[in-house]
Amino acid sequence: MPLMKFDMLKGRTPEQIGALLDIVYEVQLETLGTPVGDRYQVVNQHEPYEIHILDTGLGVERSDQVVVITVITRPRTTAQKEAFYRRVVDRLHDELGMRKEDVMVSMVQNTDEDWSFFGGDDQFLTGAL
Repeated sequence: MPLMKFDMLKGRTPEQIGALLDIVYEVQLETLGTPVGDRYQVVNQHEPYEIHILDTGLGVERSDQVVVITVITRPRTTAQKEAFYRRVVDRLHDELGMRKEDVMVSMVQNTDEDWSFFGGDDQFLTGAL
């Protein structure tokens, strides 16, 4: 049950954003083994002065199409993470023409007790999910 946050500069069309979200959701299903309908995605668009994604000394040149994808999820295997990273970047490049250097992904691990879907209850722990 990943929660995905997408941070990007303002300027993409609704169709471009929709395509990006659809691709990442499809890769989630394919690589992380989540059930269909397990889709929680939030887009945050920023002014150019609000987002700085440098290269960490790797010599990567970023463009104004950079997107940072933060995946908050249950623990995943290294193989699942690597497959997710690779597949997301490849599909965004192949299908949307995004530069591979402009896609940054971070997975943040949490557990069942870290979720409340509504009503102040922890649905995983109560057995509702």
